[in-house]
Amino acid sequence: MDEAEDLWGFDELEEAEPTLLELAADQAFDIGLFAAFATLAIVSFLRKSVPLKYATLVAAVLYMGVFKSQLLTIVNIFSALTGNLPIFSHSLAWYVFAIFAIGTTVLWGRVYCGRICAFGALTQLIDAVVPSKWQIEIPQPLERRAGYIKYGILFGAIGYYLLTREISFYRYIEPFWMFTFQASTALWIGLGVLLVATIFVRNLYCRFLCPVGAALGLLSTLSVFRIKRWSECSSCQLCEKTCQWGAIRNRRIIMTECVRCDDCERLYADQQHCPHWLLELKRKARAAAEQQAAAAPKAVGAGQSAARGPWRDGRSSARTDA
Repeated sequence: MDEAEDLWGFDELEEAEPTLLELAADQAFDIGLFAAFATLAIVSFLRKSVPLKYATLVAAVLYMGVFKSQLLTIVNIFSALTGNLPIFSHSLAWYVFAIFAIGTTVLWGRVYCGRICAFGALTQLIDAVVPSKWQIEIPQPLERRAGYIKYGILFGAIGYYLLTREISFYRYIEPFWMFTFQASTALWIGLGVLLVATIFVRNLYCRFLCPVGAALGLLSTLSVFRIKRWSECSSCQLCEKTCQWGAIRNRRIIMTECVRCDDCERLYADQQHCPHWLLELKRKARAAAEQQAAAAPKAVGAGQSAARGPWRDGRSSARTDA
C-alpha cells in the first residue's frame, strides 16, 4: 500500500489563511479605541486646553495603562534594532500606536511623553494634586547634569542587550510593568520609592531616568513644528521660571527635554501676563499718542483759520464801503 495513500478515504483539508482585511476586522475594536484616544490627545494639544489636557492624562492612565498596558518600552527599541518587530497583520493596533507616537514626535516633539505615556500621565496627575510647597526645586546646573542620566541608561541598556540578548532586565530600568500588576516584592518596593520621590521632585523618572524619553528626545531634534517665540523671549525669563520640565535654559528651549506640555505656549498667548503683549500694548498706545499729537497742530491751525476768516471778510467789506 502506498504510504501516501489516504487510509480513511478523506481528502486532506487545508484551512485557508485569513486575509489582511479579515484580520483588520478582528482588530477593528482595538484600533477604533486607540483612534478615539489619539483624537482626544491631538485635539487637547492643538487647542491648548487645560481641561482637555487633564482629561487626556486620565484617559492615558486608565486606557493606555490599566486597560491596555501598552506603552513604548526599551524592549521595542531592542526589537527595532534587531528587526524582531511584531507580525504586522496580527498587530495592527500596535503599529497604529507606534506610528502615532513616532509621527507626533517628528511633527511636534515629545507629545507622547507629555500626553500618551500612561506612567508620564500618572506622574503629571500626581504633580497636579501635590502642594507646591512640598516640591523641591533642583538647581539648574544639577538639573542639567542629571538630564544626561537617561541617555546613559539608554545606551547602556542597548549595549548590554546587543552583547547578551537578554531582555528581562528591562523591569529594573522601567516601571511600566506596574500596569500589569505583576512583579516581585522588590520591584514593588522600588516603585513605591520612585513614586514617593516623585512627590518631591516633579516628573522625576521622565526627566532624568527614562530611556524611552531619551530616545524620543533625540528624535525630537528633527521635529517640524516647533514652539513659536516672540523676539522679547531672548531677554525674558518668565517662561523659563514657569517650565516644570527644565526644558527652557538661558531663555532657549531644549527640544530633547520639552514634552510639549503647553504651559509656555499658553503663557505666550496670555495678553495679560506675557511681556510681549504688554509691550505691544504700550507700543500701540505710544503710536496712537504720537498720531494724535501730530494731528493736533493741524486741527489747531484749521480752527484758527476758521476763526480769522470772518474778521478778514468783514474788514475787507468795510474798506470797500469806505
